[in-house]
This record gives sequence, C-alpha cells and structure tokens, in this order.
Amino acid sequence: MSILDRLSRLLRANVNDLISKAEDPAKIIDQALRDMRAAYSDARAEVADAMSQSARLEREASTNRKLADEYEKKAEEALRGGSEELAREALRRAQNHKDLAKGFEEQVAVQNSTVDQLKTQLRALEAKIDEMESKRTLLAARQKTAQAGATLDRVSGFSKAGGAMDAFEEMERKVASIEDRNKAMTELRQENDIDAQLRDLGRDRELDEAFAALKARVQGSGDQQS
Repeated sequence: MSILDRLSRLLRANVNDLISKAEDPAKIIDQALRDMRAAYSDARAEVADAMSQSARLEREASTNRKLADEYEKKAEEALRGGSEELAREALRRAQNHKDLAKGFEEQVAVQNSTVDQLKTQLRALEAKIDEMESKRTLLAARQKTAQAGATLDRVSGFSKAGGAMDAFEEMERKVASIEDRNKAMTELRQENDIDAQLRDLGRDRELDEAFAALKARVQGSGDQQS
C-alpha cells in the first residue's frame, strides 16, 4: 500500500470519527494537518530509499559492464596463448556479465521513473499541507461567524466536512493512478522476462559466432606479425 493510500485512509477514519462526535471544524483541520505532516515525513523517507536503490542498481550495472570487458580481454589472451577452451569460457562469462549489465540498466530506468513519480507526489503533498495551513485561519473565522445561529452552524459544519471529503477523494484518484502505473510496470517486467528467455534460445549460436570472430581476428593478427 502506498504512502498516499495510507494517508487517505487515515484521514477518512480520523475525520469521520471527529464528525461523528460533533467536534468543531478547527479540530478536524488540526487532526488532518497532523496526519499529513506525519505522512510527509514517511514519504520523504520512501523517496530517499527509492533513490538509494536506484544508485545501487546503477553500481551493479557498471560493475557488470567492467567485468564483461575484462573477460573479453582474458578471452583474447587465452586464445593468443593457444587455449581455445579457456578462451571460449572467458567469452561465455563476458556475455553473462553483458546480459546482467543490460538487466540492471533496465531496472535503473524503471526505478528512476518510480523516483520521479514519488517526488511528484511528495511535492503535491507538501503543497496540500501548505494550502491547508494557509486556510486554517480563514476557516476558524468562518466558524465563529457560523456560530451566530445554530442552524447556520450546522450548515457550516457539514460544508467544511464535505470540502474535506472532496480533498480525500482527490487523493484517492491520485493513488489509483499510481497503482495503475505500478501494475503496468509489473506487466512490462514480465514481458521483459519472456523476451529474455526467448533471447536465451539463441545464446549458444551467438557465443559460437563471437568465438569464431575472435579466433579469426587473433589468427589474422598472427599472420600479419609473421
């Protein structure tokens, strides 16, 4: 469950409880602000964690790219030394690390997109908190005016509650949008897994071609030196 989904449910529960107890609107706003500030702190932590994960994925991709380069060099050295089997094994490992690097790069792209979405939602939550804080004084003044008559007071109370629920429904729509996007990302990852399996079907053929090309290059270099 996302941080915004938890916030939406918490706000609905707290506000509905205050309304049922006939509490004044100022208490409703104060409680909502407390909940939103707490949620904002949690959301910042989630964004920091997502950014840290993105950095870790990038390091993994970089490490595997370097290892692929190193094994390609070892394959060439082994072939020059007359060990074809060792060269072939080094080339196979180089290809493994290339595949891993590509996989991590794809995950980095997905993770960076998630980070961007979290940052957007964090800014939206921050703006909503600022908006509620700026309106609190005005709402308090409206409450005092409404207390001029019992009927007017009841109407004002329901009006404020309705406005609060509109804000919660807007949050729910944003949460649904994030959930839909996460579902789409999951489907894309599943498709990528299938594509990877299909690519593996031709893995040995690609390795043979790479080995043949390396062998030809090394032999050609030897002929030129002689």
